[in-house]
Amino acid sequence: MTTYLNVPPTFHSSDAVLSLSDVTKVYRNGSLEVAALRGVTLDVQPGEYVAVMGPSGSGKSTLMHIIGCLDVPTAGSYHLAGEDVSRMSENELADVRNLRIGFVFQQFNLLASMTAASNVALPLAYAGISRADRRERAEASLARVGLADRVSHRPGELSGGQQQRVAVARALVTEPALILADEPTGNLDSTSTADVLDLFDELRDAGRTVVLITHEHDVAARAGRIVRLRDGLVTDDSVQGVAGSRVPS
Repeated sequence: MTTYLNVPPTFHSSDAVLSLSDVTKVYRNGSLEVAALRGVTLDVQPGEYVAVMGPSGSGKSTLMHIIGCLDVPTAGSYHLAGEDVSRMSENELADVRNLRIGFVFQQFNLLASMTAASNVALPLAYAGISRADRRERAEASLARVGLADRVSHRPGELSGGQQQRVAVARALVTEPALILADEPTGNLDSTSTADVLDLFDELRDAGRTVVLITHEHDVAARAGRIVRLRDGLVTDDSVQGVAGSRVPS
């Protein structure tokens, strides 16, 4: 597969992209309290490709929401690229979600009525970037993921794997600090899964920082590091080497 993603990482190597210290998250419903996270400490450095695994109820979705600034810890601290997220206003958090974190979801979350280029350009539109610049940057981002010839196609005209590539292009278009992927291959067949995982390998090789949430062992095996959660705690944090294990295509 041709590499389109030779883009330098956003931060210098001395800066942790994300750092969680003794993070807890407690959900309350009347007098009932449920501890989803019970003291998670985790650092991710620039260029790392980290898979977070755990059974249902382990806390991995809650952890993803906190890392993605979609929720806030009950206690503990979270720093993103050196900034204390807990001190940010709602508007600042919205800017972080739009510009500093590139999200890739299982459902793709593409707007059916819009072209691939328009979908990719959405974060730039929210940031107030001019129409001409949005178009140029969106087309460049689609070219990075091998879809230069699909800029005018709508999601219904693309395969599942191509739609997920559009979602990755959208995640990349703001040059974010972090790519955060939640079960990105969950709706794909085996061929498209291999294609998208190759794309994440390219992101890693280009120095991008990727945190991937998955319950699939073969998907996690592609990462350089696996963090395992159970009952709201990190039970294992293992480095697999730079390339991780490759899944046969």
